[in-house]
Order: sequence, then C-alpha cells, then structure tokens
Amino acid sequence: MADPSTYRPAAGSIPTSPGVYRFSDPRGRVVYVGKAKNLRARLSSYFQDIANLHPRTASMVTTAAKVEWTVVGTEVEALQLEYSWIKEYDPRFNVKYRDDKSYPWLAVTLGDEFPRVMVVRGAKKKGTRYFGPYSHAWAIRDTVDTLLRVFPMRSCSNGVFTRSGQVGRPCLLGYIDKCAAPCVGHVSAEEHRAIVQDFCDFMSGHTAEFTKRIEKEMYAASEAMDFEKAARLRDDLGALNRALEKQAIVLGDGTDADVVAVEEDPLEVAVQVFHVRGGRVRGQRGWVAEKTEDADLGGLMERFLLQLYAAESGDGVPREILVPALPEDHAAMEEWLSGLRGSRVKVRVPQRGDKKALQETVARNAKQSMMLHKTKRASDLTSRNQALEDIQVSLELSEAPLRIECFDISNLQGTEVVGSMVVFEDGLPRKSEYRRFVVRSIDGQNDVAAMHEVVTRRFRRLLDERVEHPELGESSPVGSGPMLVDPDTGRTKSFAYTPGLVVVDGGPPQVAAAQRALDELGIDDIPVCGLAKRLEEIWLPSQEDPVIMPRTSEALFLLQRVRDEAHRFAIAHHRGRRSKTMVESLLDDVPGLGEVRRKALLRRFGSLRKLRAATVEDIADVPGIGPSTAQRIADALVAGAPAPGVNTATGEIEEG
Repeated sequence: MADPSTYRPAAGSIPTSPGVYRFSDPRGRVVYVGKAKNLRARLSSYFQDIANLHPRTASMVTTAAKVEWTVVGTEVEALQLEYSWIKEYDPRFNVKYRDDKSYPWLAVTLGDEFPRVMVVRGAKKKGTRYFGPYSHAWAIRDTVDTLLRVFPMRSCSNGVFTRSGQVGRPCLLGYIDKCAAPCVGHVSAEEHRAIVQDFCDFMSGHTAEFTKRIEKEMYAASEAMDFEKAARLRDDLGALNRALEKQAIVLGDGTDADVVAVEEDPLEVAVQVFHVRGGRVRGQRGWVAEKTEDADLGGLMERFLLQLYAAESGDGVPREILVPALPEDHAAMEEWLSGLRGSRVKVRVPQRGDKKALQETVARNAKQSMMLHKTKRASDLTSRNQALEDIQVSLELSEAPLRIECFDISNLQGTEVVGSMVVFEDGLPRKSEYRRFVVRSIDGQNDVAAMHEVVTRRFRRLLDERVEHPELGESSPVGSGPMLVDPDTGRTKSFAYTPGLVVVDGGPPQVAAAQRALDELGIDDIPVCGLAKRLEEIWLPSQEDPVIMPRTSEALFLLQRVRDEAHRFAIAHHRGRRSKTMVESLLDDVPGLGEVRRKALLRRFGSLRKLRAATVEDIADVPGIGPSTAQRIADALVAGAPAPGVNTATGEIEEG
C-alpha cells in the first residue's frame, strides 16, 4: 500500500488550467482517470489526510504510485480526452457501465446500393441507420412485417438477393407485394432508395404526413371509382395505424428525448433509459455498474452520458435528455452533445408534468432492474454454496455457516430504539424466523449498548429453552446448528435454532458489544463478525485489521444482502412504532378515549395516515366509539396535523 505523500507533485507544479489526470500503480497500469476545470485544486484534494477522504478515494490513492496530467484548452476537450483515456486504459477505479443484456435494433443498411432492413444485435457499423433499441426481437419483426406492405423495401439476405437476380424471379415477398423486387429490376435503385427513405422517416416519428397522404390518395381513388386501388390504400392505412398502436404515445408534443433514471445501493448502480422519439417510447435499455469511485449522482450521470453517447452518430443523440440530476459539468456536457448531434441538445431535470411522470416510470424500472439483478445472483444454488464456502474460508470458520443471523439497531435521536434480527438459511431469507426487539433500558442514542442488549436477549432465550429441555440440549450444543423441538407439539421452538454465524451491522464497537454479550452468557462457539458500510469491511472481534473480501465475490454479496435485510426490517419496525406513538400522543387529550379504544383504532386503521384519511362515520364504526367521540377524534387529528413537508405517516420531515 503506497503512501500518497511519496508521489505528491511539488507545490506549484500543477497548473490551474482545465485538464485530464490519471493515477497509475507501481507497475504503470492506469487505475483512475478524471478531469477538472482546475487541475491544481482537484489534484490537491487527493493528497490531504487519508482519514478525511472517502473510503473509495482513499483506496485509490493508496493503490496508485504516480499521477500525471494533460492540459487542454476547454472543458469540452477535457470531456473528450477523459473518455478516450477511460476507453484506452480501462481503469479499475472508474465506473464502467455494462449493458445488462444484448438489445435488438432495427437496422437499415443505407451504405448498400439496395438498402436492406433487418434486426441486429451487437456493435454498430458505419453506413447503417439504427432504430431502437427494442425489448424483444419479435416486436421489431412484427412491426417491420406490417410496414413492408406500405414501404416494400428489401429485407432479404445478400444470398437470396443475388440468387433471385440470377434466376430472374423475385422471392415470395416480391410476389405478395411486401418487396418492390429491385433484384429483378421491378424498381430502379433510385426508386427503391426513395421507399427506404420514406420508411426511415416513418420510423423516425414523421408519421402524420404518411397517413394523411395515403388517406388523400384513398379518397381520390374512390372518387375516380378505382375501388381496387382504394381498397389497397385502405389496407395500407390500417397497417400504418396498427404499427402506431404498438407504440403508446407518452408525450403529446412529439418530443425526441432520452429519459434516464438510476437506482443505487452502496456498491452498485442500475441505470434505465427510455428512448422517446416523436412522443413515443421506441425502446429501452438497462445497465448495471459497480460503484468503484467516489461520485455523487451528478458524477454518475456525467460518466453514464459520456459512455452512452460517445459511440453514437449524430442521429443517435436526441434533442433532449432528461436526467435525475444534472452532470457535474452541465454546460460542457451540453456543448459536447450538441457537437455530436449538430444542433442544440438540452440536458435537464424534469420538474412537473408528463415528462416528470415518465421519469418516475423509468425510475421504477431501474428499481426493478436492480432487484432482478440481485435476485438472479441470490436464487442461484451454485452461487449460494460458493458464497457460504467463501465465508467459511475468509473468516476461518470450522464449517460453512448454513444459518446466519444478523442484528441491526434503529432509532431517531435516541427515541423509540428498536432492534431487528433476520435469518438466512442456506443463503436464503427465512422470514418466519425474523424477530423484533424494543429496547427500553437505553437512555439516549447508544447503538453499542442497544446491540449488547438485543444479542443478550436473543441468546438468553436460547439458553432458557435448553434449560427447559436438558435432554435435547445435551445433543444440540450451542453453535452446532440443530434445532430444539417442542416435544408436546412437535414444532420448532421460538429462538431454538443456533446460528453458524452472527453478523452485526456496524464496525468494531458493535462487534465488541455482540461478542461481550455472548461471553457474558458463557457462549464461546458462535462466531461473530460485523459488516461496516464505509468500505464494506468485515470486522472480527479482537482483530485490529478488517477482512477485505473481493468486491465481486459471492460471499460479500451474501453478507450485504443479510445486512441490508436487517436494516430494512429494523427501519420498518421503527416507523411502525413511531406512527403508533404519534397516534397515542394525539389522542391522549380526547375525552372518553382510553387505552382500550386507542388500541381498537390502531387495529382498525393501522397507521396515522389512514386514520387521518378516515371520515367521522368510518371512525364511528370502530366498536366502542360513538358519533360524538368520533367527531372529537377527527377534530384532534386536524388540530395535530403536521406542517407541510412532514410525512403524515411517520412524522418524518421530508426534504425537497
């Protein structure tokens, strides 16, 4: 591990101009590339006390052994050079978005003498125009098959095209009027290219002019009593309308935009993009990336837009890009994108209306994408087995921890302190074994003391049950894994399983508290570890240095899932208790409303938000509460309503 002070540039040697810099390790491999408006200010921030740096930044500067930079003239040039270096060196500490699957595109080979329409995947080629991407290849083929009767362009392979020309007969599509048959000279190259151009214009969103033109020709043919032609044009018009119906209109002003949304967790970020052309969603794409660098949402957006559009041609860049947060160098990014497109491009955050609603839809897709990404790994038996084996090896356990219990503490400024225990067996959550704890013996905000109490209570219950059934306890030593069964009912007793590993959400203080609780109970064969959020380090009792697992390892992924589930479960319990406390406090002064009736209200409505939304008649329907008491309750809820910006369900102050 290198000391950053050993390769820090001399004072005053770094210019104050815009530029791009790169950190390299002792072997000369580039580990990070960045850009800055002011190189001196940006690089100086890396060489401060490591304790003040973000953990990921600290890891990067201690991995590197050298820093170099290149001065450029403008911020746009810096943006372009940064992307070139990232693509050339593939630095490990830069975020690299990888497409979560190979999406199909509709391609038109405009570079050929007789352009062809086809469905393709993979890298784009010069001389070919692309539409999409689409979610499914069948959706594109269905649309193309519908449109070929209106725009009869070539869709056959080169082999079929050449063979038809040699034999002098078109293929089947030529006979059923879904191809103009340029292979046998039914149309010239210029006439065929005009058909192709009309098809491209229609796919680009210029649909109204074609439907109006066909409609006008249909009426003209009907007036001329050419009913056969009018019927054919009627069918063509129906084909266009069917193709349009498959793409829902989402923005009525014919907007050309890409709508971007993200879903983050401490280690990864999922990105979803909806491509809107002519006011219609033409396709969507998704990426998942590992968050290997210290970047806020604006920084992530800048990296993403750079990687998304750097390989695009001008027509691949829309007029507008809607993002959840503006890139760090907003103006430079717009200037760079405008240069690619050849006209003005706006990057902005939608605030209201249809565009805001669409971005919320994209955000839900990003959340779903992240969930599916994690579920795929979690549901794979081989991955789970590998994770358990890796945990055993990394933590030097005697056996793989088939049962893992994780504890977390949640409170609000020392009030309503609660704890959670979640259980994973064979790498999967066992929700029937989850437990909640209300911590009442702690005054103020003391997560360490609360952790000690929760772990103590959990394992004291285990010991108590073994005392009740000593004959079972002898055959099932603590930490061995077997369960206790109630001999009267044959069911597993509450808290009867013994874990192969105890995980706590936190660092050395929380780990020490959990280990002390076990020591005080005389339990010495259940291993304990803690997972800290900062660097995702694994802390063990009485060890100064943490265990660092590879960020891509299945073992770390499983421990993170366990930790995050415990955190979610604790937060849900905490919010429920705060809501209940607020209901009780608001109703304390209502005449004639005692504890029994308050509990009846909570059982009926469940939360403060639902109680506030209830009418006086709904409240009066609760057993024991009459119309006059119901009116007093409603008045008390109105008088105690929070100010705007306060969550009515939980009492939390909301930002923004």
